[in-house]
Amino acid sequence: MDNDLLLKIRNVADFPKKGIVFRDITTLIGDNSAFRRAIDLLAARYKNAGIQKVVSVESRGFIFGAPLAYVLNAGFVPIRKPGKLPAAVTRQEYSLEYGTDAIEMHTDAVLRGEKVLLLDDLLATGGTIRAACDLVKHAGGQIVGLAFLIELTFLHGRDRLKEHDVYSVLQYDSE
Repeated sequence: MDNDLLLKIRNVADFPKKGIVFRDITTLIGDNSAFRRAIDLLAARYKNAGIQKVVSVESRGFIFGAPLAYVLNAGFVPIRKPGKLPAAVTRQEYSLEYGTDAIEMHTDAVLRGEKVLLLDDLLATGGTIRAACDLVKHAGGQIVGLAFLIELTFLHGRDRLKEHDVYSVLQYDSE
């Protein structure tokens, strides 16, 4: 783990609600050296994997996904909340603690057999990235790996993703 990058993450107590410690990445991405280091670490992991598409989940995932796609010479695919994409979409619902949510991807964004890296800023319980995996699989994409800047290991999100190679740059073992 990169302790210098860990120090660039701001911890905000009681956000968005009491008892939660929010891991704020804006302090990391606001530092050009730290932001570059985070992208470089992700790129080093996947530079020889033949990635054809980097798929990221709205919205903080886009911050890391687009520059990583550029460095890997891959296409970038945004996964968004319902109603935000202009063309035909595939939708995937997933469970939250109290209810459900959904994400969408353009039906032509990932082609059958393409090597795909899914990337998000944070792995918590794994529900959102699990839904993103389902969208990519439905399109016929070959998932090479799941990458995250931060993993909250105490929430055991990795356990929901056992069939995939999961990589996180930074880990928090407790709240």
